[in-house]
Amino acid sequence: MKIKFLNTLLFLALTPLIACSQPSSAAQHTPTDSNTSTELTAKLEKVYAEQNLKVLSVHNSPINGLYEVTVSGNQIVYVDAKAEHMLVGDLIHIQSRESLTDKRVAELNRIDFSSLPLDKAIKEVRGNGKLKVAVFSDPDCPYCKRLEGEFAKMTDITIYSFMMPIASLHPDGLRKAVQIWCQPDRTTAWIEWMRKGKMPKQTGECDHPVEETVSLGEQLGFHGTPTLVFPNGRTQGGYSPLPQLKQTIEKNQ
Repeated sequence: MKIKFLNTLLFLALTPLIACSQPSSAAQHTPTDSNTSTELTAKLEKVYAEQNLKVLSVHNSPINGLYEVTVSGNQIVYVDAKAEHMLVGDLIHIQSRESLTDKRVAELNRIDFSSLPLDKAIKEVRGNGKLKVAVFSDPDCPYCKRLEGEFAKMTDITIYSFMMPIASLHPDGLRKAVQIWCQPDRTTAWIEWMRKGKMPKQTGECDHPVEETVSLGEQLGFHGTPTLVFPNGRTQGGYSPLPQLKQTIEKNQ
């Protein structure tokens, strides 16, 4: 009974409140003093020298005596003042139920949407196209196809699809991506395949950006598909259904 109760509390703590649009005051963070930062950096880099760990920043956390440390790969851990103990995982603000760790990671991984090479994406405009989102997608990824099914229910949105076939998971993805890109109407070809399972007729290979968009996704740190990039620079990995998808896109314009 006690285990079940604790699991219920954990579930509630990890379930975000979609209506919470303002940052929690508990999410605020400030750099720690230089002496503490230097000491924590030196100790952690010494202990994890074999892993070539580098400390990128040290901030105060909302908990007194616990410090937020960003290390190689923009990973966040929490340590005490002497770096004798480390916590790895999400720091949850109980009242708002939001993960402060996820919020910080999103800030660290923010992407300049305007720098994306949109000419190398398949563009679909639905309705007035007011909302915008970019998606790194694999033609053979089932979750990408489920996401496309949700896009089909939306209006007033512009979707930029960057093809990112992951060869280790879907060996035929690259061929399909190139075939779709080389169609006279690549937007229709993409929609027909991703939402209806209808692959267009074989066409001759053309100049295409698929290797470039795969490389771009990897450079941005994307390890799976679908990965969404919003105009405000935030990213989201994985599929989500309506209405959560629409609310997330609207919130991150």
